[in-house]
Amino acid sequence: MAWTPWDKVKSKDFTDIIYEKKFREEGGGVARITINRPHKLNAFTRHTMDEMIEALDEASHDETVGVVVLTGAGDKAFCTGGDMGWESSPSELRRAFYNTVGMDSCIRMCRKPVIAAVKGWCIGGGNHMAYSCELTMAADNAVFGQTGPRVGSIPGGWTVAQLTRVVGAKKAREMWLLCKRYSAKEALDMGLVNAVVPLDKLDEEVDKWCDEILQGAPDSIAIIKASFNSDIDYMTGTQGLHSRLMVPNWFEGEPIKEAQKAWLEKRRPNFWKPMK
Repeated sequence: MAWTPWDKVKSKDFTDIIYEKKFREEGGGVARITINRPHKLNAFTRHTMDEMIEALDEASHDETVGVVVLTGAGDKAFCTGGDMGWESSPSELRRAFYNTVGMDSCIRMCRKPVIAAVKGWCIGGGNHMAYSCELTMAADNAVFGQTGPRVGSIPGGWTVAQLTRVVGAKKAREMWLLCKRYSAKEALDMGLVNAVVPLDKLDEEVDKWCDEILQGAPDSIAIIKASFNSDIDYMTGTQGLHSRLMVPNWFEGEPIKEAQKAWLEKRRPNFWKPMK
């Protein structure tokens, strides 16, 4: 298996991501989208997601590309969800949750299979982004988990329910309600990831899986992806539905204010009034 070197896509002037491609000598290419905010443990803002979605859409329509790889810069984090500084703006959160297409949905809409290559922390929005991908490859330093209730976030809809298809109903509820952390080995045992390899071997292993996929007919692969997606197509209309009905103004509510204050003060949030 011989590959060309990674080549940055020069037609795209991105600031928060690195978008590049490489090709097998016998044909067939891979597009790689790298969240390039290591100083923030690759936490995203709306701008980051907009760039990721643009790159993903371009890769989806590039007939020379057969696989997309999604990863994070550095070895410390794949993605740790939303940047708390950005999330402190209620208007920004409202726009991200209700007025735009999310990254998870764009992964589903991409006609090419997407592989999450996870190093280090894979938390919150990063975690459900990874399990929305067709395949998830993990380095042995990867750590997975959700944060929604702990940070006052309301991530309702199919991105929550989908996890039951990945790890089973009980484990999915455990992950979302308790916000525990899971090692790469635990993630493999529960079916959250497809493989775990040493950190320095992750890119090599991802190349092998990409090569295997590229040996299949592209149209067939696209139909297979769409067929798997059809299992939960009915769920996608639920995104944001429950929060709009139950707590429509949660962006400005007391729980999220307490969570943000606790984060800045480096303490555990307390969402309950003390007993008298």
